[in-house]
Amino acid sequence: MIAFIEGKVETLEPTHAILNVAGVGYEAKISLNTYTALKGQREARLLTHLHVREDIQMLYGFHSQGEKLRFLDLISISGVGPGTALTVLSSLSAEDLQEAIAMGDVRTIQQVKGIGAKTAQRIILELKDKVGKETLLPSGNLGINTSPSAIREEALAALVTLGINRSTAEKSVQKIIKNTDKVLSLEELIKLALKSD
Repeated sequence: MIAFIEGKVETLEPTHAILNVAGVGYEAKISLNTYTALKGQREARLLTHLHVREDIQMLYGFHSQGEKLRFLDLISISGVGPGTALTVLSSLSAEDLQEAIAMGDVRTIQQVKGIGAKTAQRIILELKDKVGKETLLPSGNLGINTSPSAIREEALAALVTLGINRSTAEKSVQKIIKNTDKVLSLEELIKLALKSD
């Protein structure tokens, strides 16, 4: 998996960027928000997601962790593909999308071209519980996100990768967080979750 790419900006268009990384050009599809963030930069870093289907492999790039998280949330919904997710993130910032989902604001999401009322309702229905509990870093921050919600999400991803059922992992992590007074590090949270029954 390619977590990020960093290098010289060779090409920057509203729909894609090509970064020269040690002599290799990586093309990544991007949103308009990422395009705006990269405009005028000679060097850039993009957080990435490699989307693989049987007929194509496509790299998607994001200027912030929040935008990448919202992209992954959106493509997890049946009927919402990467193209639609980029369209949503080109129309709304990650923070605006999160707020619309948390508030159940169908109209804001429905204003995105190609998103009908049913799709907007499905996005809110499927993501409201998850997104409502998260806190995003400001868009410009490409550093490591150490907020409690980011640590929780990273711990869940790690537990699922280790073969634990997502719902079981969520219950375990939630129970640990609820019963602990201090903010746990990612490693502590994963270790406690692996020990709990």
